[in-house]
Amino acid sequence: MKNIFFSALALLLLGFTDGAKVPLTTQIEVKQGKLSGIEEDGLLVFKGIPFAKPPVGDLRWHAPQPVKKWDGVLQTNKFAPGPFQGGNPPSGKSEDCLYLNVWTPAKSAKEKVPVLVWIYGGGFGAGATSETTYNGKNLAKKGVVLVSIAYRVGPLGFLAHPELSAENPKKVSGNYGLLDMIAGLQWVKENIAAFGGDPNKVTIFGESAGGIAVSMLCASPLAKGLFNGAISQSGGSFGPTRATTYPGENLKTLKIAENEGLDYMKNAGVASIEKLRSIEPDKLPAGRGWPIIDRWVIPDDQYKLYESGKYNDTPILIGYNSDEGASFTRTKDPKEFISSVETRYGKFAESILKAYPVGENSVPKTARDLSRDAAFGWQTWSWARLQAKTGKSKVFFYYFDQHPDHPKDSQYYGFGSYHGQDVAYVFENLDKSNPQTSKSDLEISNLMGTYWTNFAKYGDPNGKDVPNWPAFSNSDPKLLYFNNSAYTGPVPSLKSLEVLDSYFSWRRTPEGEAWAK
Repeated sequence: MKNIFFSALALLLLGFTDGAKVPLTTQIEVKQGKLSGIEEDGLLVFKGIPFAKPPVGDLRWHAPQPVKKWDGVLQTNKFAPGPFQGGNPPSGKSEDCLYLNVWTPAKSAKEKVPVLVWIYGGGFGAGATSETTYNGKNLAKKGVVLVSIAYRVGPLGFLAHPELSAENPKKVSGNYGLLDMIAGLQWVKENIAAFGGDPNKVTIFGESAGGIAVSMLCASPLAKGLFNGAISQSGGSFGPTRATTYPGENLKTLKIAENEGLDYMKNAGVASIEKLRSIEPDKLPAGRGWPIIDRWVIPDDQYKLYESGKYNDTPILIGYNSDEGASFTRTKDPKEFISSVETRYGKFAESILKAYPVGENSVPKTARDLSRDAAFGWQTWSWARLQAKTGKSKVFFYYFDQHPDHPKDSQYYGFGSYHGQDVAYVFENLDKSNPQTSKSDLEISNLMGTYWTNFAKYGDPNGKDVPNWPAFSNSDPKLLYFNNSAYTGPVPSLKSLEVLDSYFSWRRTPEGEAWAK
């Protein structure tokens, strides 16, 4: 049946009214069946669209399976539950969680509007599309179809185990959450035209774990051809594997992850995957959720993949925040800081401590800066340099430093932009009723929303009425700074990043690999 956007009049003719005021609603047909959404603020909105079968029962710890076709009209007017996790998302949580949402400004299925696909963060252990900050209406109003996709998190999304690997034709396990994202992007490719979106102009974007996932999808052969641009906010995954992980060195090998899966099963008190699948999700042991190098979804160390040009070469827009470490470290004692640096960095500890010097009053700031750069700054800088060297597509690099000027008597004096602070700016969902939300905040938010949607439209953030954002190159490594205005500047903390780069280079030598074990 030809895709039709039904008006309120059509619904009246079909008898869907009892005389009360009828909201403007719409019906759209996708390959799996008919959907009924709603009209909100000039947009057509569909929430809770299934893009894969519920990953429950025998499908727990399997790659997502195609959703079955349905009869009748599926009501998609509210968010589905988020993935099962320790916290409680606004829409609740369930193991049955593979749903996506669409906000479209299109008035016709023939419009071919560029598409932005959001991947939430949460350390691969939490997150949901229903978070209020992720409401896509304001970005959609700027002329894009906004899609947000869910994925499994925690052990349900990333558990590896020898039995699970044996079940898989590729003889691997784990990375189910990444496979969920890929399945969501395949759904978008097949169906987004019904919403007036352009399946050949899809840009993925995410923050934190979502930004790291964007980085991984850029390196995954399974995601090839599913997107045409990538935006990573506080993401990147260019550190080598390590048995004992640290921020920026988060990845493990399949073998190590499988051994941890054996321990997980033992902790659950069962002796088979079949028994583990029979345990209710709220009775499963807590556990780590993180992607692994499985040689299938993630073929190898991403740094090595980019060095050899083995990645999905699309335009990228990437960056990080000035005080990311404020969310991850509370170190204040100089001895504690020195000890932690020595444990993690080994023979490089001395040079690291020179780059991030210890002082009685500098340690909180020093520790935050090292945490920021190891987990996000070096990752993003490396990504920019590698793609600028080996790729054909443009790189746009930013540094977010929009924050209040805290008074000297405040506990936050000297703090910059914390981890995740940029998200509400990008979605243009700042709290306008908050007296701390300044005119500058709203201007930066509007600017970021414009840059992000321009990038989705043109593969370039530049356009009318925005300051010029030069592409990054290794010969002219310029960034765009967001700090009360948008202006270009050099790579921040460059000398310190270069010291970290020496450490990561050594980690990839036989000596560094042996030491990390």
